[in-house]
Amino acid sequence: MEDASINRRIDTASRIIMALPQTIYQSFLKSENLVSWLPPKGMSGHIETFDPREGGGYRMTLIYEIEHSNSGKTTANTDVVQAKFLEFVPDKRIVQSVTFNSDDPAFSGEMIQKWLLEPEPSSGGTTVTIVCENVPKGIRKEDHDIGLRSTLENLALYTE
Repeated sequence: MEDASINRRIDTASRIIMALPQTIYQSFLKSENLVSWLPPKGMSGHIETFDPREGGGYRMTLIYEIEHSNSGKTTANTDVVQAKFLEFVPDKRIVQSVTFNSDDPAFSGEMIQKWLLEPEPSSGGTTVTIVCENVPKGIRKEDHDIGLRSTLENLALYTE
């Protein structure tokens, strides 16, 4: 039997956002805020359930709005994700597990996504780093890197 941890990768992205850690942290705590900035460019989202506490989570459908080279993980043009909040450290860190609703085993498994907020006193901004552990092998690294950077850009536009 193959060890599920073999060949799992870690993807990261980071950006300085000209907003306080408190402002960025708060952008995770209401579904209407989260859905407005989390979907990468070329996608929109709809949140079906939302419970912002440790042990809570959300279910979101991401919809591809433009032609894309890869099909969606759930349907031809959607990704349905189930996220569970594992840890909230106010103004510092949010950790969640993310699973994709897909029949394709290449997208199975639990991806751990950490959002790290570090104040930048010299600029008044915050370095926001996303660390995704155990990225499913079906997600191309190049696509994931673009999506993570796009999400950080959206977060900057939302909070600055």
